[in-house]
Amino acid sequence: MLLSEKDAKGICDTLLGHVKADDAVVNVSSEDYGHLRFAAGSFTTSGRREDVNVNVTAWVGKRRGGAATNDLSPDALAAVVREAEEIAAVSPEDREYVESLGPQQYKPTQGFVEATAAIAPAARAKAVSDVIGACEKDDVVGAGFHQSRGAAQASATKHGNFAYSRGSLASLSLTARTKTGDGSGYFLRNHHDIAKLDAARVARESIQKALRSREPRALDAGQYSVVLEPQAVADLLGFFTFAFDARQADEGRSAFSAPGGKTRVGETLFDERISVYADPWHPELPGSPQAQGGIPAQKLHLVKNGVLETLVYSRFWAKQKGTQPTPGPVNGIMESSAPPVAVEAMIKDTKRGLLVTRFWYIRPVDPRSLLITGLTRDGLWLIEDGKLAYPVRNFRFNQSILKLLAPGNVLAIGAPERVGASEAQGSASSLLPALHAKEFSFTSQSEAV
Repeated sequence: MLLSEKDAKGICDTLLGHVKADDAVVNVSSEDYGHLRFAAGSFTTSGRREDVNVNVTAWVGKRRGGAATNDLSPDALAAVVREAEEIAAVSPEDREYVESLGPQQYKPTQGFVEATAAIAPAARAKAVSDVIGACEKDDVVGAGFHQSRGAAQASATKHGNFAYSRGSLASLSLTARTKTGDGSGYFLRNHHDIAKLDAARVARESIQKALRSREPRALDAGQYSVVLEPQAVADLLGFFTFAFDARQADEGRSAFSAPGGKTRVGETLFDERISVYADPWHPELPGSPQAQGGIPAQKLHLVKNGVLETLVYSRFWAKQKGTQPTPGPVNGIMESSAPPVAVEAMIKDTKRGLLVTRFWYIRPVDPRSLLITGLTRDGLWLIEDGKLAYPVRNFRFNQSILKLLAPGNVLAIGAPERVGASEAQGSASSLLPALHAKEFSFTSQSEAV
């Protein structure tokens, strides 16, 4: 059962009442989580958990200690504070210590839907059963994961701040394979409102991709024009918002670093139609009311009309640089200032290129150029003269995100759609568009389906 604001504050007050250290931050989180995994036409695992966790960070002078427990008894709460303080007393100084926040004002967001957090096992089973039935109807083998979560979290400081928020999320992923093993499709979607999670669409898209990807042909690696579906964009940009860290840029470790300890804020680094921002109150993607370090969240532009607008300053780094900390981002939205272009229109405008539906096993290579590597998977097609010609065997790629989104390389941008990186299994999401890019670097062939 999720903690109410009253109960969470009571626990925080009890913890702070035991604090003898010079400073402290306490956190209380509760979760109600359920899942159903399925494969080969049947359910394989189903589970549910409820949990509450308490974390205490204490500073004795600038020496920091931390401790955690999931026991809410009075003795346990006293003990976890005492343990954090004992650890702090024998720890080295925290060179990046910043005094905990005083009272802040948080504007609530609407990211919690009771029906999502409280979905009944029978309702989850019915949704998955329908997906399995769709796979059987089209003679493909399906495997996937349905999960839902409700969470409530609270934090409080010795200097008088208190924050409380709730959130919910449900997701469904499906990998469909032809029985001969030569075709595969994947689709994933999530939403904070279970009523808006379209299980029928997840099944339909995955199955169609599997059936259309049979008997793929090999192509040589190299530079190709690409049409990237929103899922592929989400997979590529999983690391993107972390790149806007001000400290990395100031210290010369970032794609946004400039000579002489300067940054590239104010430069046009991306296509002039592209804006990237966070909006905690977006109705399709509500975020947390708290940004990093407990700062109240705000709408925040990282990129505006192609220009690097903002870098993210932590409270510590802002203090070092004599500026204000950055409140965010708590979610990620990319959109175009031009009218959106449908994927079908992007394909029609492509003389020769590739349609990419998904990337997998993505890892950063060089943060100074935003170079990443990974594989295509579960649906790749050659486009010739504005039409899908035939399915293609998969590739490994090495691609700079900075070059992908650079002026002159972006040919068209779709409408933002709520989608999450597939490696995160639906546990996070952004609003991202399909992209049509002039050049994308595929470095070698892959035998993966």
